[in-house]
Amino acid sequence: MNAAPREAPEPLERVAEEPFYLPSGDEIPIFERCHARGLAVMLKGPTGCGKTRFVEHMAWRLGRPLVTISCHDDLTASDLVGRFLILHDGTVWQDGPLTRAVRAGAICYLDEVVEARQDTVVVLHSLTDHRRMLSIDKTGETLHAAPGFQLVISYNPGYQRLLKDLKPSTRQRFVAMDLTFPPPDREAAIVERESGVDRAVAHDLVALGNRIRELRDRGLAEVPSTRLLVAAGGLIVGGIPVRDACRTAIVAPLSDDESLVAVMLDLVDATFV
Repeated sequence: MNAAPREAPEPLERVAEEPFYLPSGDEIPIFERCHARGLAVMLKGPTGCGKTRFVEHMAWRLGRPLVTISCHDDLTASDLVGRFLILHDGTVWQDGPLTRAVRAGAICYLDEVVEARQDTVVVLHSLTDHRRMLSIDKTGETLHAAPGFQLVISYNPGYQRLLKDLKPSTRQRFVAMDLTFPPPDREAAIVERESGVDRAVAHDLVALGNRIRELRDRGLAEVPSTRLLVAAGGLIVGGIPVRDACRTAIVAPLSDDESLVAVMLDLVDATFV
C-alpha cells in the first residue's frame, strides 16, 4: 500500500524584527550555549514574567524560525505530530506544528506544557536526548531533527503544582532555567517601554505590583505579572484615570474575593497619592 502524499507545508518564517527583551541575569548566554549543544530547555517562572517574550527574542537572536504551541487539556499527540486529512480525491498527510519544526530546524516552544495530557508529553522524549528524532507511527516515518531544531517548554511551578506537574522522567530531559520578575528598575523600564507611560508612573506601577505580590501569603493565588502592569500603563496613556486603570488591568483579573479586592484597591490609593 502506497503512503498517502504529504501536504506541502507553508514555509516557516523567522522573527523579522527584534522583540524587546531586557535581561535580568545571564539567561541569554545560557540559552545560547544550550542551543549550540542541542539541549532541550525548560523555562520555569510565574505567569507574565516574560518567558514567551524571551523565547521570541532568542529565536530572533539565533536566526531560527519559531513555532509556538499553547498547551491545553485536550492537546493530543496528533495535534503535535500530524494527522491524515480526507479530501475529495483521497487522503493526504498534514504535519503538525512539532513535525514542521523538526523538519525545518526551528525552535519549538510549548507554552504551559503541563496543561497537556501525559500521553502527549511522552511524544517529546525522543527529541530531548541524543537521538533527536521523531517517529510518526501513522506514516511509518522517522524524522531526525534538522540542524538548529530546539525544544523549549515553559510552566509556572508555583501554580501548576497545586493541580499537576511534570513527571520526573520528563523533567530530567531538560535543562531548567528559572525566570522571575525583573528587579524594580528593570521592570519599570519594561513597563515604560511597552506601555508608553512616563517613567515616574512606571515606577509607581512596579511599586504597586510588588506590594500586591506580597499578598500571596494572604490567599492571592496569582500575583500581578509584568504584563498586567504594562496593560495598566497602556490604559493610563489612553486617558483612563489611574485608579480605574489599576482596578481594571491589575486588581480585577487577580481575584473576585471582596476582601482581597478591597486590600488591593487600598494599595492602589496608597501608591498613587
